Amino acid sequence: MIEGATSERLSQEAGLVSVGTESVPASRSLHVALVHDWLTGMRGGEKVLEVLCQLYPHAELFTLVHVPGSVSPAIEGRRIHPSIVQRLPLARRHYRQYLPLFPFAIEQFNLDRYDLVISSSHCAAKAVVRAGRALHICYCHTPMRYAWDQFEAYFAVGQVGRSRGALLRPALAALARWDRATEGRVDRFIANSRHVASRIGQYYNRRATVVYPPVDTAFYQPGASRPEGYALIVSALVPYKRIDLAVESCRRVGMPLRIIGQGPERARLQRIAGPSAQFLGTLTNEQIRALYQRASVVMLPGEEDFGIVPLEAQACGRPVVALARGGALETVVDGVTGVLVREATPEAMADGLERAMVTPFEPATIRRHAEGFGRARFAREILERIEETVATPRDGRRW
Repeated sequence: MIEGATSERLSQEAGLVSVGTESVPASRSLHVALVHDWLTGMRGGEKVLEVLCQLYPHAELFTLVHVPGSVSPAIEGRRIHPSIVQRLPLARRHYRQYLPLFPFAIEQFNLDRYDLVISSSHCAAKAVVRAGRALHICYCHTPMRYAWDQFEAYFAVGQVGRSRGALLRPALAALARWDRATEGRVDRFIANSRHVASRIGQYYNRRATVVYPPVDTAFYQPGASRPEGYALIVSALVPYKRIDLAVESCRRVGMPLRIIGQGPERARLQRIAGPSAQFLGTLTNEQIRALYQRASVVMLPGEEDFGIVPLEAQACGRPVVALARGGALETVVDGVTGVLVREATPEAMADGLERAMVTPFEPATIRRHAEGFGRARFAREILERIEETVATPRDGRRW
C-alpha cells in the first residue's frame, strides 16, 4: 500500500490523462502493458514495479523469467507473461546464463493490443517492440552495466576464467551495440537518478527526466532500540558491490559487521572476513528493518546507480557510510545523514567509519531526509510524467 493514499484513489489518479478534449481514466481508456526484465526477487527495481502495478491494476505484465512467489502479492497478482527463456533448462535459477538470448526473447512479446507500454529496465526490457500507434515510456534503472562499462566487475578472469571471458567479451560488445540500436523504441526515458540520466545521455544520446525510486518510509521507521555498535551491509554478494571493502575496513577499526544477502561472492568473502563478521543470508523485511534500527552505521562501499539501501537505513534514522560516487551523491548528505568516502580503498572506508562514529548525527534529521523519497512522492511524480507524455502530440514525443 502506498502511504498517503489508498490504492483505489491512486488507480483513479493513474488514470487522468488527456485524450482529445477529455480527461478520462488511463486504466480504462488505454490498454497498458508493463515490462520488467525478470521477476526473481524483491530488489529496488521490483519496488518500482510494485507501485506501477498498484497504479495500473488492470495492466498485464511481461518478463523474461518469473519465479513464482519471489515477488510481492501486488506483482504476483498481475497476469504475468514470461518469455521463451522460462522454458529453458534451469532458467529459473541460472537465467543469467542465457544473457545472449535476451534480445531475441524480449522481441518476441506480442504487444500489438496495447496503447501504452511502460518498461522497468536495467537490461533488455526497454527494447520490446510496441505497436506503431502505441507509446513506450521506459523507467530506466541503468543502461546495462556489464555490456557498456563494467565488464571486468562482472566477468573478471578470476571469476569466469580466461577462456570464458574471451568468449563473453565479444558477446557483450554485440549486446551493447544492440542496446544502442534499440533506444529508438522508447518514446521517453525516465531515469532513477541524475547519475543514470547522464549514462542514458552517454550511451543512448537521449535526454531523461529524473524521478527517484520509491522508498517505503511507512515501513522503514526508527525503532526504540539504541545502536548496538555494529556496521550493516544489505546487498547481493556480487563483485561490483565491493563488500570486500566493508569487510576489510571494519576489520581495521575493530567494528563488528553484519552482512545480509546471498550471492556468488559469499564463499570468498567468508574466507577473508574475520570472526567479527556475520553472514546472515536472506532475511525477511521485518528482520532487515530491525537490524537497520539497531545498527550504528549502514555501509554502501560500491558504486550504485541509485541504491535504495541507504534510504531505507536513513528512514530508520541510521547514518550511512557510502562511496562518494553514483547515486549516493544524491541520497546521502555528507556530515548530516552520513559520511561520503572519496576513494574506494579499505583505508578511506575505515576513515569514513571512524568519522561516522564521532559525528553527532541526529536521527530525526536523517529520517526527514529519507521522507523526501517516499512512495506517495514517486507515485505522484511518475503519474505526472506519464500524463504529460500521453498528452503530448505524437510528433513531439521524442523527449
